[in-house]
Amino acid sequence: MKYNFKNSRVTVVGMARSGLAAALLLKRLGAKATVIDRQYSPQIAENRDRLLAEGINALIKAEEKSFLDRSDIIVVSPGVNEACEFIKLAKRKKIPVISELELGFQNCLATIIAVTGTNGKTTVTTLIGEALKANARNVFVCGNIGNAFCNYALDAKKDDFIVLEVSSFQLEKIDEFRPKISLFLNFTPDHLDRYKSIDDYLTAKKRIFLNQKESDWAVLNFKDNIARSFANELTVKVIFFNKPQKNNIRLRLNPNQQAVMAVVNILKLDENICLDLLANFKGIKHRMEFVRSISNIDFINDSKATNVDSAKWGLEQATKPVLLIAGGRDKGSNLKEIKGLIKKKVKLMLVIGEAREKFFEAFINDLPVIKADSLEEATKVAYQKAESGDCVMLSPMCASFDMFRDYEDRGEQFKQLVESLKEKP
Repeated sequence: MKYNFKNSRVTVVGMARSGLAAALLLKRLGAKATVIDRQYSPQIAENRDRLLAEGINALIKAEEKSFLDRSDIIVVSPGVNEACEFIKLAKRKKIPVISELELGFQNCLATIIAVTGTNGKTTVTTLIGEALKANARNVFVCGNIGNAFCNYALDAKKDDFIVLEVSSFQLEKIDEFRPKISLFLNFTPDHLDRYKSIDDYLTAKKRIFLNQKESDWAVLNFKDNIARSFANELTVKVIFFNKPQKNNIRLRLNPNQQAVMAVVNILKLDENICLDLLANFKGIKHRMEFVRSISNIDFINDSKATNVDSAKWGLEQATKPVLLIAGGRDKGSNLKEIKGLIKKKVKLMLVIGEAREKFFEAFINDLPVIKADSLEEATKVAYQKAESGDCVMLSPMCASFDMFRDYEDRGEQFKQLVESLKEKP
């Protein structure tokens, strides 16, 4: 359904990045917006003050239910669970509930490229954006990557491109959202703290294809059994990446790079320019990011490894003995899947956050495990225990929200802690 936001009473639930961006866009559209958040944090307070300065009503520690009768439309942040009582009541009252993703889409003229999957989304989203820039296209890279879609929706023109990293949480509340190109990179169990089953998680992910037409594209991972299995269900044009090919330069590209090249071919971009770009790409922040070497001990920030499968990939890259900092808010992870790799690669584990007892019990019989009360303590103890030639790696396998604003905040704090360390005597 296409919504008319002008003069509509819109309640935005959540005052973090996506909620802030949604509210500012709604003001430009002439809506009567109110932004609410149950939680208090310094960042939320800063966002509230900015909204109030813009003339937008903003309330912290507000009860959502009290706004139901004052709302024509509700825009929810990704963290708002489909199962919460507020959403159920809104549905009973037939009040439309949409995501910030849907709000942005309904007010955007640009061509949308959307990337989802359990792992690799940020890297692929970033690289597609860089490929378009290298081919002199005007592009906005946003979504779950850290820049909210609504910040750019109205400013992007018809000939521009929006490259979006989209999560299952964002896709739950779409209505008309329709990418020209959708990428489904892979699928492994994740977010089982939110979804009742793996099937529910997959259903949310597959909503990326919900409104696509025959003229649109789906880019799927050939070696991912789940992605390959539903290819025939789609009515769009399907192209596979990560497909075995002989005598082809793409054999030297990893799956993420092959996904990017699939989009390059769809858009008919200059292939040589894009291959040069991939060859020189140095990676993204918080994903196996080298911080520094001190006393011949390397420090690696892999804060974006918020699930077991992502942490596996990082540990497989390690060439030195690892002192691993893990833990946070558990997402229903199956730690048995990574036990063998950890026994092989990790000499000491330091566990933090809400999941530290689970991690301690899971690994204490396989290797030394130390419980720490904070990331600061874990980092300092890891440095004390590390020897020349070792690697201290933050690869949490968990969400960050028990101790940090998000994985970026966790990664930045880790880097600051590492920078404060001094050479060993």
